[in-house]
This record gives sequence, structure tokens and C-alpha cells, in this order.
Amino acid sequence: MFKRLHYPIDVILLCVRWYVAYPLSLRHREQMMAERGLAVDHSTVHRWVLKLLPLLENAFWRRKRPVGKSWRMDETYIKVNGDWKYLYRAVDKDGHTVDFLLRAHRDKAGARRYFEKAIARNGGPETVTIDKSGANLAALKDINAARKQPIKIRQQRYLNNVVEQGHRAVKRRTRPMIGFKKFRSARVLIGGIEVMHMIVKGQMKGNRTGQTPAEQFYSLVS
Repeated sequence: MFKRLHYPIDVILLCVRWYVAYPLSLRHREQMMAERGLAVDHSTVHRWVLKLLPLLENAFWRRKRPVGKSWRMDETYIKVNGDWKYLYRAVDKDGHTVDFLLRAHRDKAGARRYFEKAIARNGGPETVTIDKSGANLAALKDINAARKQPIKIRQQRYLNNVVEQGHRAVKRRTRPMIGFKKFRSARVLIGGIEVMHMIVKGQMKGNRTGQTPAEQFYSLVS
């Protein structure tokens, strides 16, 4: 992938990391690179981001630390091409991100797909706390019907404050984008934002003592 890009690898990774780490627009990135004597068009940065983030996200999941068995799950809203879409997320009781999934609709099918994906990647939880959403409850009941050891379901909204804190971290980063134009772009960019957020929270295995989140992010290419 890097052989087909016409800038130094460290410049490319710096621009990509800035985009998912800080609430700045693509044009801000263009101006920041110009201050360093590098002419990088904002559309070029956007192409780098869309090409590289899926690869970096896959590399991160191979190094992600295990999460706890008590999950807090909720969904939040993300605007794509003028319409609201739904970002399903869960964290464990310590605030570590379990998984995330962007869906076009907020319904039983979307919730079930999220739980199936999260369980496949992280193993089954012992307890899942949700709000009063009937769709989330129905999805969990469907999953429990096929399990030997059912997941304990709690519907207590105040216990989900920790996952709502995570929502805010994602929203702070997406707000300067003023909405996404395409669903695929939204999914890729949110994946990168979530990966950077998990690295900051110390969820990546194999990082050396004293290694900064930026250094951990760059190490995903090795």
C-alpha cells in the first residue's frame, strides 16, 4: 500500500493520525503541513485516510487487549448525507471499548448484528446493561435463545453513563466534519477514531513502557 503513495510514510501517518486524533478539519491539516514546508492538498489527506484506516484498524484488532465480562451498550446518532444513522457501541465496566458498529437503522436486526460482531471479536459477556430500548432487548433475547449460558440482561439507564462518556469522545471528533457524505466513508473514519480512542485508553497490547499513543499508532504498520 505505501509503495503506491508518493509521500514519505512518516508524513502520511502523521496526517492520518491527526485526522482521527484531533477535532480539526481536513483544511486545517493542509495548513498545518504547509507550515512545515509540505504541500499536501486536503483531498489527498482524505484519500490517505480512506485507504489506510481499514488496514490500521485490522492491525489494531490483532493487538487489542481483552475486555471485561460486564458490558454497557448504547447507541448514538451520526449524520450521513443529511440523514441520521446509528452508531452502536459498548464498553466494559472500566470504560474500555468493547466494539462499535454503524448501522443505517435502529432496530432489532441492527442490535443483533452488533452483538454478534462484538461477541465474535471479544467473547461472550456475562452481563449486558442496556437502556429501555425494546430492539436491544429483543436482540439479546434472540442471542440468548441459542446459548447454553444465557447473558444476564439489565435495563438500568443510569449504569450506562460510562458508555455515554465514550459517545461524547467520538462526537467531539466528528463534529468538525459537519456530517459525512457517504456511509462507507463514515464507517471507515469512525473506525479510525475508535481505534485512536482505544489506544489512548491503553487497550493495545505489545506497547513498550513509555511509548506514547502516537508511537503506538505508528507501530500498527510494522
